[in-house]
Amino acid sequence: MKSFTFTTTPKIILECGAAKRLGAFVAPRMQRPILLTDKGLVAASLIAPVLESFAATGLDHLLYDDVQADPPAARVRKAIEAARAHDADGVVAMGGGSSMDTAKLVAVLAKSDQALEDIYGADKVTGRRLPLVVAPTTAGTGSEVTSISVVTSETDEKVGVVDDALYPDMAVLDPETTLGLPRNVTAATGVDAMVHAIEAYTNVHRKNPVSDALAREALSLLAANIVTACEKPMDIEARGRMLLGSLLAGQAFANSPVGAVHALAYPLGGIFHVPHGLSNSLMLEPVLRFNAEKAAPLYAELGAALGLDASGTDEARSAAFIARMVEIIEATGVERRLGQVGVSHNDLPKMAEDAMNVQRLLVNNPRAVTYDDALRMYTEVL
Repeated sequence: MKSFTFTTTPKIILECGAAKRLGAFVAPRMQRPILLTDKGLVAASLIAPVLESFAATGLDHLLYDDVQADPPAARVRKAIEAARAHDADGVVAMGGGSSMDTAKLVAVLAKSDQALEDIYGADKVTGRRLPLVVAPTTAGTGSEVTSISVVTSETDEKVGVVDDALYPDMAVLDPETTLGLPRNVTAATGVDAMVHAIEAYTNVHRKNPVSDALAREALSLLAANIVTACEKPMDIEARGRMLLGSLLAGQAFANSPVGAVHALAYPLGGIFHVPHGLSNSLMLEPVLRFNAEKAAPLYAELGAALGLDASGTDEARSAAFIARMVEIIEATGVERRLGQVGVSHNDLPKMAEDAMNVQRLLVNNPRAVTYDDALRMYTEVL
């Protein structure tokens, strides 16, 4: 039997209304937290009940709402300085992947002598981490159960920080916080979570029985509920299942990392500031078709998670799986072409060059990707 290691966030709470009690969950771990979020959530009145719960439990908190999508390194450094100025003894994040990714870096660097650029890469964190509690408000990134944080560098490249110190101590999932999310956000983040499940299942190095089981269940939940969540944004059951599916996919890819979809998506975020979930959604179809030459048996197995016929050859079942994934993506209404997000033909060579620099992910892909392959896949969806 093949050996493997599986790690995840040690405590997970999924409960309607949990955000209103976040202070009670946080208080045993910290007394002077910094709460990281974005101005959109503050304006949407999602943060007010959290602050009330903090006050009710006597927490001397600092609200930091200057988190930006695809967190730029400069913004992350500002958040670290804010935590230091507050003398924070813990970090709380409420929001999407950007808030959680920023919070992870604040937690490991606020009391450390290391600089942000010192921990780029894998297993570079040496300082003491502050207690960390996260509450996702989108069903997509799975950051609440991963040891990964992604930063946009000063040269507009996506840079990963990977270290077990980045696993939060607790994840608090409240479906009520996702009610009414705009369709485009629901669609892009939901497809992102499905990409996590698919790529975890096809990883050529760290695929394992636990991540496989989680990936299959995640894909089943997400595929069955994403269109409902898009069309009925106040459907609490669909929202809850999307949050759970995202979490399970996050646990899967945290232990069996993602591949070419993410590698080709990174230049879209770094150069054009396309949201991460949408970037992955745009690149999923061409990568699936490219990988099918090597991954057909695995795609055939994943078809069962979508309720597809289990008879026929691997190649036929793989083709049916890809076709069904395309149907689901189209039904969400998410953008399907690079031209819709401002990419032109002249941009593709630079994007392909940048994608080839993401070897930490490309090595996980079931089929080797060359520069010409990347350029061709971008061209397919231009």
